[in-house]
Amino acid sequence: MRIVLLGYMASGKSTIGKILAKELKLPFIDLDNYIEAKFEKTISTIFKEEGEIFFRLQEHEAIKEIFKNTESFILSLGGGTPCYANNMDLISTFENTISIYIKVSINTIYNRLLIEKEQRPLVAKIALEELHEFIAKHLFERSYFYEKATLKIYSDNYKAEEVVDEIKKSLIVNKQ
Repeated sequence: MRIVLLGYMASGKSTIGKILAKELKLPFIDLDNYIEAKFEKTISTIFKEEGEIFFRLQEHEAIKEIFKNTESFILSLGGGTPCYANNMDLISTFENTISIYIKVSINTIYNRLLIEKEQRPLVAKIALEELHEFIAKHLFERSYFYEKATLKIYSDNYKAEEVVDEIKKSLIVNKQ
């Protein structure tokens, strides 16, 4: 089984993915960590040195590598990954793959990003008074791609463990 988690930055994909992987006894792969290990640089450094287009191409190549080399896994995508290089269409071509959109409200994302803003290359330089509008606009633009996911799980006001339980229930229903 291959499970791909997607959603906007700070939606909890990595946290949820690690718990889900442990419970399902599958390897967990965070796409950003995979790319950082491959290039021995942080995502922020790759963005600064090579630019966003280079980074987006690397995401696409990394997805192909992961699917080629790993039979079963939980894969957490970066927030923008589904929106570039036809990545959602690519993911849908692989057998035994379920994509799951972790849906979170704009306010929840905003509150989470206030805490970790500096570690996020796309929002690090955005003024706080502009952040809410940036998230709303970005989420609107990206929702077309996110909505292509096989399953949608709402995670506002839920602990990560509760979201994992919902995913497991949805996986059982989806198999039938």
